[in-house]
Amino acid sequence: MTDAAGEPPQSDDLHDAPALLRELALNLRWSWSHGADELWRELEPQLWERTHNPWAVLQAVSGPRLGEMLADSVFRRRVCEIAGRARAATQGPAWFAQAHDPASLAGVAYFSMEFMLSEGLPIYAGGLGNVAGDQLKAASDLGIPVIGVGLLYQQGYFRQVIDREGGQQALYPYNDPGQLPLTPLRGSDGASLRLQLAFPAGPLWLRVWQADVGRLRLYLLDSNDAANYPAYRGIASELYGGGAESRLQQEIALGIGGWRLLVALGIDPEVCHLNEGHAALAILERARTCMRRMEVPFGTALAMTRPGNLFTTHTAVPAGFDRFPADLIEQYLAGYAREELGLTRQELLGLGRAEARDESEPFNMAYLAVRGSGAVNGVSRLHGEVSRRIFLPLFARWPASEVPIGHVTNGVHAAGWDSPEADALWTRACGKERWREAPGATEELIGRVADAEIWQARAAGRRALVEYARERLSRQLGASGADEAHVAAAGRALSPDALTLGFARRFATYKRPNLLLHDLERLARLLTDERRPVQLILAGKAHPADAPGQELIRQWVQFVRREDIRAHALFLSDYDMLLCERLVQGVDVWINTPRRPWEACGTSGMKVLVNGGLNLSELDGWWAEAYTSEVGWALGDGHAHDDDPDWDGREARQLYELLEQEVVPEFYARDADGIPAAWVARMRCSMGRLTPRFSANRSVREYLEQYYLPAAAAHRARSRNHGALAARIVESLRALDQGWPSLGFGSASVETREGEHRFSVEVRLGTLDPLAVRVELYAEARDGLEACRVPMARLVRPAPSSEPAGFERYEARVPATRPADDYTARAVPATAELAVPLEAAHILWQR
Repeated sequence: MTDAAGEPPQSDDLHDAPALLRELALNLRWSWSHGADELWRELEPQLWERTHNPWAVLQAVSGPRLGEMLADSVFRRRVCEIAGRARAATQGPAWFAQAHDPASLAGVAYFSMEFMLSEGLPIYAGGLGNVAGDQLKAASDLGIPVIGVGLLYQQGYFRQVIDREGGQQALYPYNDPGQLPLTPLRGSDGASLRLQLAFPAGPLWLRVWQADVGRLRLYLLDSNDAANYPAYRGIASELYGGGAESRLQQEIALGIGGWRLLVALGIDPEVCHLNEGHAALAILERARTCMRRMEVPFGTALAMTRPGNLFTTHTAVPAGFDRFPADLIEQYLAGYAREELGLTRQELLGLGRAEARDESEPFNMAYLAVRGSGAVNGVSRLHGEVSRRIFLPLFARWPASEVPIGHVTNGVHAAGWDSPEADALWTRACGKERWREAPGATEELIGRVADAEIWQARAAGRRALVEYARERLSRQLGASGADEAHVAAAGRALSPDALTLGFARRFATYKRPNLLLHDLERLARLLTDERRPVQLILAGKAHPADAPGQELIRQWVQFVRREDIRAHALFLSDYDMLLCERLVQGVDVWINTPRRPWEACGTSGMKVLVNGGLNLSELDGWWAEAYTSEVGWALGDGHAHDDDPDWDGREARQLYELLEQEVVPEFYARDADGIPAAWVARMRCSMGRLTPRFSANRSVREYLEQYYLPAAAAHRARSRNHGALAARIVESLRALDQGWPSLGFGSASVETREGEHRFSVEVRLGTLDPLAVRVELYAEARDGLEACRVPMARLVRPAPSSEPAGFERYEARVPATRPADDYTARAVPATAELAVPLEAAHILWQR
């Protein structure tokens, strides 16, 4: 059992082997640290190979079998030694405490709708969960004090079956919490910890479960409580299932329920990290908690807590945001806003709208997240640019380049995705602590590894993938009712020596998974070349409501079932974390074909890096940053072309040409030792340069240093002296709101002489304090010149003054290196304590 403080059960006796086995099985560190793998394999070999889930093994092993193993002194000693090493790894000093003052960050609450940690805890759908899970693992390695908050889904995301016609069928098996590596959270009195939220049909009760992730904790809220109204018990049944009301119910449980859980546990994190807008309601509940604790109104509470909130957006198109009808928001949240926050219906809805009084505008959770956060970031450099355009409606009349959204490019937790062969190679080259230390000279160290050693590791990974794919395909065909001949043939499909391409992801039209199918016979010739064989392994799901995505799956399944193709290409159903691991460990080339710029980042291609796989990808997301000709191949021209069938055709032909003229020849160009020297050189460059750069080790450090530490410091500053600074900020905002309409520009002039432009402009300040307004010249980027802002100085008014009554004169000089017409005068807030334009988007341009 787990107590209210969140401490996991732990045996004090390192000789108590049964308790230590349980301790090891309940900590998801086994998903990336494989020291105990042989223990579980010995207990239940078949179940272990099928699930790689120690908790499932420990639950399933018979009493006599477990007793027999524990009677073996050698086995017991191994259990104790492995448990001792695990404790040392999770309780010993880590990078954060060595590199930073631990007092600089009391804690980070990381909210996410999904977490991909292990197939043994199936509460994920795809990329968002992948990022969340890998960041938790990296934070554990680095010792950063992060607490995960999510939902426990009774059915999770759907499981996929491919029927005889090639169609996708969705199944929803039940996740029995007793079979998952979780412990129920209990209070100090031993009773289950339960949270109560007010819902229209009565209270919603949430149970709480804990997952241990290395040295960190992940708390999961569960709506399947017997005291709930029957319809409410299923709120957390499916991930991304149901309609708008179901989604809103889940987001209330996650955001409001999640923050209340932290309060109930006595956890007071300085930083709240929202991994997408699903948890945006945590902003309101955090402010409510502050209101009660500090006895301040909502506005002051939000000003105090906002700097400690970080919003990470993963969405590349506005349609991807969660938006809800006003009447639904009113049904579920108007009472909460009125009674708990002191907000009117209009004020509540205004937090999620670009135009607060536009009754036709839905409530946008991403808008609430921006309005309640002290920083916002995208998940790649290109996605940061895209996001600045997407959120322009919240920053009307501001240039897109100044919309306050930065970026931290995602990374993957390399230790969780590497094959045993790759792990051994990296350990010999760079040491066992390579992913816990600051990225160092990995390129140089990998450069010292012999070509033969790199190629042997790559061949071993491919061979293991082929064996796994054959076995999985045989089971898949047998379950779908295929005849015995086809099932038997699956056991002979593929070759362990052939160039192996991988393509696996969510099947959606913008990802263009059918690009390779543009010319079926050209693809068939590529796959069936006897002299230089190529093979292709595909996997992926389409959302059950996405008919076009399911049709793309059907097209691929029909192609790979052709008699001339079935030995060279196959579609593996039910793409999950285990299958993903095998694919990224074994493929030679990972193909990705999204329509730029709709791939916010993409992490699947990052996972092959540590295993020596190469990328052939559209110049979108992370690959737009990573690509050079030495590390892989690029598709497209680096520009957006929208939904253009002609351009898709051009890129399909480019993809075939890259494979035929560059990828295949380089793979099969062997030296006297049978090694493709140019290919291995490309592998070495990709591994050494890109693996550390696109690791979660790097991304989590960036979050810490660019966002978490500044956010914690800003939150502390605004909370001091009973929130005195926050109260001043509220007054400053009120003065800006009231006085800005009276602000105006008068006459202006510019004179060019002596190599500089001399600007002069009159400004009517009205009721605004001159110190609250910054007047400046702005020139946008053009012709290779960067955008620039030049402050204008307010002149001291002579007595008597010739200026019109109520006007102040501002002047500035700039070098005449660009035309004077490039510059426009504008006024923006100058209050040093405000984040402009994030907290104060006021702006006025000279006409």
